[in-house]
Amino acid sequence: MKSHALPPQQSESEHPLEPEAELTSEAFTGIKVGHRAEHAAGPMAVAKSMEFITRESGFLRGNKVLLQLNQKDGFDCPGCAWPDPDDKRSHFEYCENGAKAVAEETTKKRVTPEFFAQHSVEELGKWSDIEIGKAGRLTHPMLLDKGATHYRPVSWQEAFGVLAEELNGLASPNEAVFYTSGRTSNEAAFLYQLFVREFGTNNLPDCSNMCHESSGCAMSETIGVGKGTVTLEDFYKADCILIFGQNPGTNHPRMLTALQKARADGCEIISFNPLPEAGLMGFLHPQHPEQLLTGGTKISSHFVPVKINGDAAVLKGIMRVMLDIEDKEGEIFDRDFIAEHTHGFGELLEDLRSLDWDLVERASGVSRAKIEEVGRIIARSKRIIACWAMGLTQHKNAVATIQQVINLLLLGGHIGREGAGACPVRGHSNVQGDRTMGIWEKPKEPLLAALDHEFGITSPRQWGFDVVEAIHAMHEGKAKVFFGMGGNFLSATPDTKFTAQALHNTKLTCHVSTKLHRGHLVTGDRALILPCLGRTERDTQTSGDQFVTVENSMGIVHASHGRLEPASPELKSEPAIVAGLARAVLGKTSKVNWEELTQNYDLTRDRIERVIPCFDNFNARVKIPGGFYLPNAAKSRVWDTPNGKANFIVAPLVEWKLASDQLLMMTIRSHDQYNTTIYGLDDRYRGVYNERRVVFLQADDMKTRGLKAGDIVDLKSHFEGEERVAPHFIVVEYDIPRGCAATYFPETNVLVPARSVAEKSNTPTSKSIVITIEKAASA
Repeated sequence: MKSHALPPQQSESEHPLEPEAELTSEAFTGIKVGHRAEHAAGPMAVAKSMEFITRESGFLRGNKVLLQLNQKDGFDCPGCAWPDPDDKRSHFEYCENGAKAVAEETTKKRVTPEFFAQHSVEELGKWSDIEIGKAGRLTHPMLLDKGATHYRPVSWQEAFGVLAEELNGLASPNEAVFYTSGRTSNEAAFLYQLFVREFGTNNLPDCSNMCHESSGCAMSETIGVGKGTVTLEDFYKADCILIFGQNPGTNHPRMLTALQKARADGCEIISFNPLPEAGLMGFLHPQHPEQLLTGGTKISSHFVPVKINGDAAVLKGIMRVMLDIEDKEGEIFDRDFIAEHTHGFGELLEDLRSLDWDLVERASGVSRAKIEEVGRIIARSKRIIACWAMGLTQHKNAVATIQQVINLLLLGGHIGREGAGACPVRGHSNVQGDRTMGIWEKPKEPLLAALDHEFGITSPRQWGFDVVEAIHAMHEGKAKVFFGMGGNFLSATPDTKFTAQALHNTKLTCHVSTKLHRGHLVTGDRALILPCLGRTERDTQTSGDQFVTVENSMGIVHASHGRLEPASPELKSEPAIVAGLARAVLGKTSKVNWEELTQNYDLTRDRIERVIPCFDNFNARVKIPGGFYLPNAAKSRVWDTPNGKANFIVAPLVEWKLASDQLLMMTIRSHDQYNTTIYGLDDRYRGVYNERRVVFLQADDMKTRGLKAGDIVDLKSHFEGEERVAPHFIVVEYDIPRGCAATYFPETNVLVPARSVAEKSNTPTSKSIVITIEKAASA
């Protein structure tokens, strides 16, 4: 049994993590390395979809469910937040990873009280993440008593009683942390934040803190809105689409349909990424078998292999190219737009004219000639969309980098124009909707005032903890109860050992979940598991069957109807769980009629309408098939910024100066993975099969370190004098810029320091970790 002794800076807890508390499996599973895929999807995507759904749900049952996925009268995919077509939809409006997500949720396997009686927490901790996840659906509320080795079943009443005892026993409501996953519906999120604020805290960290918080910070300062400014139709009108730090073939596969259509209409697609991902290279539409004869569509007209965290340098180089052409020819910058709508143009020009091209090339790893090549295309484009994801948002300078994206768009007037705009691609189904509903540790006064007026409560005004702050608060004993509404907090967060110790320091950890995950096995003094309905399942309350709503990546709010029989009669919906929690904790002191709001979700939506802006006539509009668009001021060129203008923001370039033996590592997903959920052990687009403990390295970097493919190595991260180790990884040679490395999360989250965060957004820097590599002693 391996030891989990904590690094020196983590060892002073009053409740040290038990040595047997397993945080991940270090066992190899038998790697096979093949060829990298040249395109995404195709017949293999269909075959894999059928394989997963048949194995978990059964062929007929599973496919019947898939036919409801992303349909106007069906349920929203529990995976990514990519929008559905406004008009006609395919009968097969889903991707391979959507099918895998549904297979996971509709599995016939069950985690029953008998399962927990058979397997201790210590034993389950030795299982791999995939083994834990594949155990099946949770069926009953479960409690781990203090000092106990096994979870035991409890009634919902007893479970809520434990929560009430612990929460009401706190010295302050601010000693509790209420986390939210992006899967949570609008109705559940609204009720959840209402309860938390009536309880008396704004400690509402959510998964946005770890992904697009940087986007929200950057865009709010520049254009006054933290959401994207495009629709799906805009993709079909663009003449140039830029893709930064994103792997759509694995993380947002349905995006490829839009990119394929745009490419077929002559749109230039320029991709900037350290890895030449299959989805950036080509796409074989699985519903168009004739493409097998043509080889599908080449997605990227130009691919720019930028170094990790080199995007800001490339962006500045491109803007300098645009400026040079503007100086010679004119008509590149939208001068009328700039004069009427922006501020800071002069400062940006001064910054660009002083640009050091040698620094640009060193920082980006891209030649000046390549930057000039794509810069000329961008300069002459009339309708540009810029897309980005975690490859931009998880660096120390993430906010500044995203602001360079916005600078580029503003130069050409590419916001508030058809076929143009900013597109931060969200990675979780309702993460944007949760924030709209008030899940935020830094709420604005209008929201709090509206809540107070509508419900007669007094919301706290003190800001709460975000994810990283919550981890530190639990570690320091300032937060004593952790409640997770969905998600897998332990595996999603940085610095795994530190976070595990933080959770272990609490009096109670509680997770609302559909399936077993590692977070259930690293607990406080006591732990609760509350099983909930999934998206696919029928939600029946006293007034009849209910539906919930979600908001996708482009601001469309629509209904989601589950129709499957629930995995267990003991399951409760997330709104019902919130209501039960509120009644138990607040009792007769609550000014909210929780029973009424969960008997009929229409009544919850009525209250949302009166509190959340732009939800007028909510019930009527959301019952129209396809839902409705939320307004976006930036689309109308109205800038909700202090000066009423869209702001150009200048930032210095960042150049990583690594020691000769150091590399810059980023964490990535495999293709058989969605966030922290591991569907399988293959990453077929990158040619890696049956293994996750791998490190992707460039050939020359391997040679200088005396490494060859298949070597077993230990990874060590370095941050402000601290070292963290992730042992036993297999070297895989890959086409990645020199000086860079890539590994899968959550296996290497242990290397990400909890104190290494993005400026302003406080997002963990999971995409820029300084590491060294040594051959494993036991290799």
